[in-house]
Amino acid sequence: MLSYQHIYHAGNLADVQKHALLAWVLAYLTRKDKPLSYVETHAGRGLYHLDASEVIKTGEAAAGIGRAERETWFGSDHPLSLAIERTRAQYGQTAYPGSPLIAANLLRETDTLHFAELHPQEYAGLTDALKSYKAKAYRKDGFELAQSLLPPSPRRGMLLIDPSYEVKADYDRLPGIVARLHRKWNVGVIALWYPILTDGRHKGMVKALKQQQLSKALCHEVQFPAAREGHRMVGSGMFIVNPPFGVEEEAARLDALFARL
Repeated sequence: MLSYQHIYHAGNLADVQKHALLAWVLAYLTRKDKPLSYVETHAGRGLYHLDASEVIKTGEAAAGIGRAERETWFGSDHPLSLAIERTRAQYGQTAYPGSPLIAANLLRETDTLHFAELHPQEYAGLTDALKSYKAKAYRKDGFELAQSLLPPSPRRGMLLIDPSYEVKADYDRLPGIVARLHRKWNVGVIALWYPILTDGRHKGMVKALKQQQLSKALCHEVQFPAAREGHRMVGSGMFIVNPPFGVEEEAARLDALFARL
């Protein structure tokens, strides 16, 4: 059983990039009055409190979403701001939504949501966080779930792949996984998040992704200072297959914000 728990890193600068793009894409997809499907392979617990001892211990949220909110990176009408506001209205002012609650708060009653999480404590937290939403959680390998669900019904929609990368082999196998899932669901938006570490291990994966026979894809990366001395993560990436029209502008806006760090 893998041990990763995202609470130590919730709301960090990587989350800011990932969640801003996720929220933007979901808001774009809901512009059409047609139902859609949303699938996550590695959901985590879905809900975090920024005053938790684990969050305070690392200080990553203060340097991430804390700074973004202090400097108003996102206007009140930005989809990420809306998801945060709706989460806090339900769970209090220290609450911060993981990707499952961002999706649950931005999608509609007509949409279908599927979340996979293997870690027993994270899965328990996830089911609790989703209890007031129309969504289904599975204690199941996320890649197996995606393989079984795709193409989903409704056929429009998005898949988010957000593994912990505890297993180094993930970097080697993810390009093939993304390509296989794209072949099954060539109209779906498939987003893969990845960390940028000081050793640059993501580079081979990104190169292999670009060599796959995919539809149009957007590769967006941001750099930021290490959270503390010796911390290896110095950036964050999102590789998006079938990126919606206009997401490049949101990515460029994030570039300008992260360049100020």
